[in-house]
Amino acid sequence: MLKYTVILVPEEEGGYSVEVPALPGCYTQGETREEAIAMAKEAIELYLESCKAHSEPIPEESGVESLVVEVKEPVA
Repeated sequence: MLKYTVILVPEEEGGYSVEVPALPGCYTQGETREEAIAMAKEAIELYLESCKAHSEPIPEESGVESLVVEVKEPVA
């Protein structure tokens, strides 16, 4: 079983966009968080199938780390 980090970004108009940093060009979207996660799994599986079909190496998880940093608000 392979594991990959996915980044879910809520969109202003609704829904979520999804990026898989370890897989260049692997993006998808979903109307709900659950749908976005399901679409991410499908996109990853298709990406890996394409790698295998083209005899390309399966990319490993890139070790992306997610942090929240605190910054000062700009003074008007």
